[in-house]
Amino acid sequence: MTLSHDLAGEGPSTVVLLHSGVCDRRMWDGQFAALADAGQRVVRCDLRGFGDTPVDAPHTHAEDVRALLDALGVERAALVGSSFGGKVALELAVLHPERVSALALLCPAVPGHEPSAELEAFDEREDALLDAGEIAAAVDLNVDFWLGPEADATTRERVREMQRRAFDVQLAAPEEFDPVGAGVGPADLARIDVPVLVVSGAHDVGDFQEIAKRLAAALPDAQHLHLDWAGHLPALERPEETAGLLVEFLTEAGGEGAATAAGVRAS
Repeated sequence: MTLSHDLAGEGPSTVVLLHSGVCDRRMWDGQFAALADAGQRVVRCDLRGFGDTPVDAPHTHAEDVRALLDALGVERAALVGSSFGGKVALELAVLHPERVSALALLCPAVPGHEPSAELEAFDEREDALLDAGEIAAAVDLNVDFWLGPEADATTRERVREMQRRAFDVQLAAPEEFDPVGAGVGPADLARIDVPVLVVSGAHDVGDFQEIAKRLAAALPDAQHLHLDWAGHLPALERPEETAGLLVEFLTEAGGEGAATAAGVRAS
């Protein structure tokens, strides 16, 4: 099965946008056209179990993205991943390094992370609500937990709609169609040698701020940009600023290497 996706732009290089675990490909509305206008061929997709892509078989998300690249005739692409999408991007870069030219990771998750007490408590609360059939309450929990102070009412409603869609699709799928791990561990990440931008947000959960620091330190060609205004989903919280950050990084990564984007602090 080919992941549901949209295409824009006709540039010589391709960038693939991978959404967070509370969203789907619609989260990139604020960056999709901007990247195409900047000369990129842009692909945004719904991972299996999100948006318009059903759960119809056991699957590994990174291999689903590789199969999408194959279907589109893309030999090598830059990957932009938000949160869970960042984890998928990292796994693909480890499993198929020849397919990845650069990584831009917005508040990424990583394989093998041991969650803090705060994140464990969130997971337990979400599971309890879902087990009780309180889907709307689980959606509200996610909206409140993941969005930072820059998110307005319209943005919160968009995330609410995307998260509800994900729950509806995933809860309807049989357990035998659950995702299969990619087999990538923390030690494998050091093999990634393409330009990498790792973004963190000052209003995000502490786990992801620490992940960003560790990841940037572990990768040989990485920079860490800390956004003092951002929560966990900067692409939705300040769409235009995030689009500019990505355009600059991808332009530089396609040339002499990654450079610090204007208006943010490198660490």
